[in-house]
Amino acid sequence: MQTIIDEDKLREVFRDVLVEMFEKKKNVFHDIVIEAMEDVALSRAIQQGEGSGTASRKEVFDMLEG
Repeated sequence: MQTIIDEDKLREVFRDVLVEMFEKKKNVFHDIVIEAMEDVALSRAIQQGEGSGTASRKEVFDMLEG
């Protein structure tokens, strides 16, 4: 016997499962999203820096120390 699943029902079930996962493991998903955003920001900073001049180690650390 073959079971046929309605595509809309499957989407609804999938959405419900995702919502439940987000609610129960909120901190895990939060950490993943934050890490992904940091990766994107770092990637963009690297791309922007590729076209700029060079800086000495001291200049970099002076800037980081603010």
